[in-house]
Amino acid sequence: MEQHSDRVARIMAEWERERPDLDLAPQGVFGRLHRLANHLTEDLVAVYRTFDLAEGEFDVLATLRRAGAPFERTPGELAATTMVTTGAMTKRLDRLEARGLVSRRQSADDGRGRVIALTDAGRELIDRAFTAHVANERRLLDDALSATDAATLERLLATWLAHYET
Repeated sequence: MEQHSDRVARIMAEWERERPDLDLAPQGVFGRLHRLANHLTEDLVAVYRTFDLAEGEFDVLATLRRAGAPFERTPGELAATTMVTTGAMTKRLDRLEARGLVSRRQSADDGRGRVIALTDAGRELIDRAFTAHVANERRLLDDALSATDAATLERLLATWLAHYET
């Protein structure tokens, strides 16, 4: 097994000393996934900030953009897709609407319902931000993993995630 000298390895070594009776192998996986997720989130959010977007605002604009023309979804669809409460979604939408990036209107299908749509300014911004985001993701992968390792990792993560999401 390959030896690592990261913080997780040091923590595991301390636990091995204190509790040699336990199988600590899962701690190596979970500890590294947790720490890596924190580092990657910081690296991803840094790009969003260059477009004056918070992570949640980027998610809303991206969700509307990938809906295809006319780039609309209901607030409930947005909340479900981005996995936040409707209250949190309302705050995000208020900020994006104040900036002229989204608009709200009544649904033609349901007079009580609302529809959120990207404005032209919102579409232009998310197209630029998403282009930078994808380039950033490419850089983050290429800086750390070979193409083969990245493909293997993607396959393993997809298998593991399917255990929860199917």
